[in-house]
Amino acid sequence: MDGSNDGARGAAVTAREFGLKGPRGWAFRGVGVEAGPGSLIAIEGASGSGRTCLLLALAGRMRPTEGEATVGGFRLPKQLAAVRRISALGPVPGVTDLDPALTVAEQLHERALLERRFGGSLRNLLRPRAERAAEARLRIDTALAAAGLDTESLPKGRRTSVRDLERLEMLRLSVALALIGRPRLLAVDDVDLKLSDAERGEAWALLRSLAESGTTVVAVCNEAPEDAIAVSTDRGADNDNDDDKETADALAEAGRA
Repeated sequence: MDGSNDGARGAAVTAREFGLKGPRGWAFRGVGVEAGPGSLIAIEGASGSGRTCLLLALAGRMRPTEGEATVGGFRLPKQLAAVRRISALGPVPGVTDLDPALTVAEQLHERALLERRFGGSLRNLLRPRAERAAEARLRIDTALAAAGLDTESLPKGRRTSVRDLERLEMLRLSVALALIGRPRLLAVDDVDLKLSDAERGEAWALLRSLAESGTTVVAVCNEAPEDAIAVSTDRGADNDNDDDKETADALAEAGRA
């Protein structure tokens, strides 16, 4: 594989006795996963049980210390960089926070520029400007449609400030930003945080539709839906972990990645 995501299908995920030990002890350990391409994988467990750390580890942003895993045929931790190339982070608090000062259009344009500069091939960079701009617009529109974000319904359309978005709209925007890179695996943290029952249902319907279209989705939640491949982190994490410790460890490791 060359790391290009164009036209790629979802990434199969497997793990056996997978674990990560940080400065404060085990974030998670003894995790097992067996999921084919285009699966919906739900990481469930109590807050502080290492859910975010496991999410970031499977996306290649944290280095595991025990067991073995493969994502899209790439082995962890040996091929962390390769896993990062085929995966993308949706909303992960403290790692991929949206800029509240930007508008929706500015946030999308910024991500498209970054993807073109760092995620594209040299051949694409040498294409005429008009072709590159058209490609960026197509990627943005395709990502917005897949994320179910109708920008025309926003108060000021794409000129709406990120700070004025509702929680579910912010989730959809974060997912759209991740999809601009056409990842084979999408990682989403805290899917059900601060959502009503109806909004939670919409969020899972979104992630389910992405999985059905071929993208493997890994999502952190309090309780997994029945149709997802559930992975629990309640087993094996140190009992004295709490939200602040888990987040601090996750941010430190993700920053290094």
